[in-house]
Order: sequence, then C-alpha cells, then structure tokens
Amino acid sequence: MQIGPGAPTPPIVVAGGLAEAGSRTNAERVEVDDSTLERLRSVCGSVTNDPEATGAASQDWWPLAMTWALDGQLAGRAAVVATPTTPAEVAAVAALCHGERIPLTVAAGRSGVCGASVPVHGGVVLDLCGLNGIRSVDETSLIVDVLPGTFGDLFEADLRATWSLTCGHWPQSMSLSTVGGWLACRGAGQMSTRYGKIEDIVVGLDVVLADGTQLSTGGHPRQATGPDLTQLFVGSEGTLGIITGARLGAHPLPTHERRGAWSFASFADGLEACRRILRRGATPAVVRLYDGTESDRNYHVGTDRNVLLVLDEGDPAVVDGMWSVVADECGHAEELDVDLVEHWMHKRNDVAALEQLISGGLVVDTMEISGPWASLPGIYRAAIEAISAVPGTLAASAHCSHSYLDGACLYFTFAGRPEPEGKDDFYRAVWDAGTRAVLAGGGSLSHHHGVGVNRSRFTGAALGGGLGVLQAVKDALDPHGILNPGKLGLRSPWGPVPGFDD
Repeated sequence: MQIGPGAPTPPIVVAGGLAEAGSRTNAERVEVDDSTLERLRSVCGSVTNDPEATGAASQDWWPLAMTWALDGQLAGRAAVVATPTTPAEVAAVAALCHGERIPLTVAAGRSGVCGASVPVHGGVVLDLCGLNGIRSVDETSLIVDVLPGTFGDLFEADLRATWSLTCGHWPQSMSLSTVGGWLACRGAGQMSTRYGKIEDIVVGLDVVLADGTQLSTGGHPRQATGPDLTQLFVGSEGTLGIITGARLGAHPLPTHERRGAWSFASFADGLEACRRILRRGATPAVVRLYDGTESDRNYHVGTDRNVLLVLDEGDPAVVDGMWSVVADECGHAEELDVDLVEHWMHKRNDVAALEQLISGGLVVDTMEISGPWASLPGIYRAAIEAISAVPGTLAASAHCSHSYLDGACLYFTFAGRPEPEGKDDFYRAVWDAGTRAVLAGGGSLSHHHGVGVNRSRFTGAALGGGLGVLQAVKDALDPHGILNPGKLGLRSPWGPVPGFDD
C-alpha cells in the first residue's frame, strides 16, 4: 500500500497565490475581530489568520471551484483557522463561536467534491487534522476507536500492520480523506458490497454540539434505546455536530481472493447480472460494471463491450461459495482477461487526471446516485440523454460502482468545453439536467459524495417534507445556525449562497 503525506493534498494551484485569492460565491462573509481572535487563541493551541493558511483551509476538491482557481478565486474564504488537538479544544471553540454567532465550518482532509467543507460565509474553519490516530482496538469484539482527523491510508496501514485487521472502507480518496470526512458525508468504499458503506461500519461516535456540549452515541450491538443517534450525525456534513471520535467495526485480514472479468452486450444486461448475483445472496467485495464508453476509455476493449469486474476477498470457504454464484450468473457472458482487475486495482486511487483536464480548459465532474434495480436501466438512459443534450457537452458516460440487494450506485461522468465565460452556466445546466432526470426516474440525490454547496438547491426535491424535519433538528441542535452554514439546503442566518440556493 502506497502511503500518502497524512496531510491535506491541494487540489490545484490557485492563480496569483492563496493569499490574494478572492471569494467567487459572493455569499455574505463574517470576519473575526482581533478581540475574538485572541479569545480563540486562549482556548485552542493553534489559531491563525495568515492569508496563506486561511486560503489553503478554504479549498476542497469541488471541480467547479477548481475551475475558479484558474482565475485566482476560491469558493469561499475563512477568516481564521483553528487546529485543535483535543475534543476539549473543539468544544471550547464551538462554544465561543456559538456565543459570538460566528460561522464554524469543520474540515480535515478536504477531499470532498461538492464544496461541503468550503467556508462560504467566512468565520472559522475548524481543522481536525490535529485529532488523529487509533485510540484503541477491541480485538475480541472487532471494534476500533479512531480519531476523526486520521487519514484513510494511514488508518488502514496501522490497523493491518499492528492488529491484522481491516475496516474494509477504501474510497478512491483513500490518501486524501479522513475518517471524520467519511462519516460526515456518508461515504462509500470501493468494497462496500462486502463491507458496507460507512453508515454500516460505524457503531458509535463522540460528538460536540454547537454550544460545546459533548456526547457519545452508540456503543452496543443492535440496541433499541430509542432512535439511533449515531446515524443522526452520519451524513450531516458538519451541520448538526462535530465528530471528535468514532468506533468502527473491523474484520480479520482476508486470506483468500478471487477475481474475474466479463463483457455484456448492453449496460442493462450487465446490471441484470449484478442484480441476480446479489439476489442470490452473494456479496463479492467489488462488483463494477462499465458502459461501452467507459469500458473502452479504461480498458481499450471497444465501445461494444460493457465490462464487469468482480473481486472478492475473505475466508476461503465464504469466498469460494460466493464465487460459484458469480460464475454461474456470468456464465453466459464473454469472459475477459482477469488482468483487467489488476489494471483497475493499480489505477483505482489515481486522482491526478482531474487537475490536468480542468487546467486544459475542460469542465468535468462526476454525479453519483443510487436507485432500485427496477429503475436503474431507465435512470441510466434518461440521465445520459439529459446530460448529452446540454449544449457544449463532449462526453457523458457511467458505471455501476456499488451493488446491494435492493439496488446500486450509478456513477455518471461528464465533460464539456464551453467558452471561458460560460463555464459556470454550463456546469449548472448539466447538473440541473442530470439531477432532474435521476430524481424523476426514482433515484437518489447522492450515493456517497454528499450534498455540500453544489447539490443544496436539489435537497427540497429529494427529501420532500423531510427537509422540514431536518431543518427542525438543525434548529434544535444549532439554534444560531453556526455549524457549516450554506450546506444541505438548510437555512443560513447569513442568507443564501448565490447560484446554489435557488
């Protein structure tokens, strides 16, 4: 396993430098005066308003914001960055911001692609990278207690080397993202069909509320002590509370592996094979199906093949039993060279192409959603047609990246080359067209990237009356609205984010 730096990786170079970069979204911004700055320094060991530091802490991997960086602009800019090293410092900073009505945006790896950690209203960025490492491991119960600023690759490497365990959560952003980010955005690893998404892996949390109150959730297997408060904070993107610790379920390191690759005549045929595999109870770790465009782009097999890659790992008896189902359901398809799986394994965490494409003048992004098996073929066709119909679109394609008993995730990719002054309009038009097609077809707004700023205008359509319930919870836990304002379609005391809340 190649280990990253254990620190945030900048997504792109900002023209003119971070210190001079302005804010593109033009949302109302809150400054932090000298008196409040000194009070923050009295409760947190590391606090700075240095322009380079605030600029760096205000970036994430949102592709639209990466295009703005070429013009020397950030999506938003923090006034101050606080880097606590204990939950007590987190609580003290939160209490101060609560009392002073200062926006408080939590960040760590800043690998999100929807602007969820961008401080659109300024204020304080709370950098949790200072809270890192594994605190303890219960090897009997297979529960790991880990701090939120722990980067994924370091976490997994330590877990494997020291305890011969794995959590099985392996997102593409493994070396860019942190445990807290996985939880805050309800992330998915590439092996989620076997190990589950992060909401299936987490068993308990430590949380700081907006006023500084500290609490712990979960801790018992399948308890029935009211609603599951752990899941209240998973996926809340820092709007309801600040995650300062997590208990995650682990597994013994796998001792056996099987791999296979097949080609189907159509994407719909491949989806049907995936559905039948899951329907029969098999849950191989990786089940990835590419449409013709992506099959050729990634594996150079021609656009008439729809490539399915399957990988499983675990106990030999379990894996071999699962594999008999996979082989049976794929038996009528064309078998391909199993080295295609190795090619995917080698490239699966490579994110370098994004900066190259954007720097070359393209507008690119991905749109991952989920839906029930019965709706997926129609969602695929409708979304590809809707995105392709937007003037300026050069390519629209998809793959099925995560499969479950009831449905799967479709991961759309689009690219276009509009005129420089039309990039924002093109980007919004594609997201509008694709998202409306997905929601109309019965799909979800997001499978694992979350909502952030970019998808906030769709939350009402996606949740219906549920958005009012979410707002009521927000009002109860964060009455001054300081926690990550401008996200999830929730009301902000500082008004809308122009272009994304309408």
